Amino acid sequence: MKKARIWLLLAGLIAALSLVAAGCGGDDNEASDTGAATTGAPADLDKVTLQLKWVTQAQFAGYYVAKAKGYYTKAGLDVNIKVGGPDITPEQVVASSQAEFGLDWLPSLLASRDKGADLVNIAQVFTRSGMTEITWKDSGIDTIAKMRGKKVGNWLFGNEFELFAALVKNGMDPTKNKDVKIVQQPFTMDLFLQRKIDAASAMTYNELAQVLETKNPKTGQLYKLSDLNVIKMQDASKGAGTAMLEDGIFVRGDWIKDGKNQATAKKFLAASFKGWIYCRTHLKECTSIVLKNSPILGRGHQTWQMNEINALIWPAPKGIGVMNTTDYARTSKISQQFKVVSKAPAGAYRADLAKAAIATLKKQGYDVNGLKWKKATVAVTAGGK
Repeated sequence: MKKARIWLLLAGLIAALSLVAAGCGGDDNEASDTGAATTGAPADLDKVTLQLKWVTQAQFAGYYVAKAKGYYTKAGLDVNIKVGGPDITPEQVVASSQAEFGLDWLPSLLASRDKGADLVNIAQVFTRSGMTEITWKDSGIDTIAKMRGKKVGNWLFGNEFELFAALVKNGMDPTKNKDVKIVQQPFTMDLFLQRKIDAASAMTYNELAQVLETKNPKTGQLYKLSDLNVIKMQDASKGAGTAMLEDGIFVRGDWIKDGKNQATAKKFLAASFKGWIYCRTHLKECTSIVLKNSPILGRGHQTWQMNEINALIWPAPKGIGVMNTTDYARTSKISQQFKVVSKAPAGAYRADLAKAAIATLKKQGYDVNGLKWKKATVAVTAGGK
């Protein structure tokens, strides 16, 4: 590939940068409580820290927007947003009291709890999984079953369970490379683009875009969705139906037992949800706020990502942040199947705080479900620029 994407290098660079609070004007037209942008935090605000799962990108736009629009400040909070990276484990950061709030996929939280960490999910922000397995259209591999005997890529290190469960469901044994060849995939899409693997793992908001932002050397034009088969892990009709829960907000169990901290958590969740609600209908502005915090990833890539992240949150039938018990049970079952945990998890989440937060927002006139939300059409740009 002529211009390889060096995502890991960028991740390390972004993680090393200090955050600059983004200031951005504009009103929230979805409710009367607009919240003005702020440049400084009053001394009497409660200081808390949020540890992100990864580097600054639209995956976390709602939190940056809540800060930029003054939602946290109005709630009485001074929120420090700490970027993540390849060497940062949010569960370790929160467990060691370096942050009050953390973001990560639910299987990682369950694994940490299984090892003795007292961590609790208090809001399941992503309603659905963004994990897919992609193949070339001309390969004819348009279901999980057709991956039998093929080279299938995944990043591994805890990211493989949705895919592995789907392969097992279709009679293959990925842990022993029986009837399928598992290839460790880097954080670029080079192996797939060079056709060194038959299928590749791709988040809808990131790696899928990387492929579409690349020119087909045979035509000189960007690849299109019509060139690909995109098999979502939630799509049972394609032999999957093994989606697990991603991006949830968690805290220490001992910290959240304190009534004062519960009040802080409710305020944090309500303000964060307001940020996500704003991003639901202000895609361009929220993308700009993310870029003000880190301009390294291009506007085109971040705009695509913002649109796809909205699709993972909205619509939220139970209300943003409220755990779906069916999805939790499936995540728990798969975690046990692949020995992510040694036994059925208990007490890993609580929904009362998220429910209280959305009840507050509903009283203020906010739509916490987004049932009428429609995905925007975003043009792909070469190299994500």
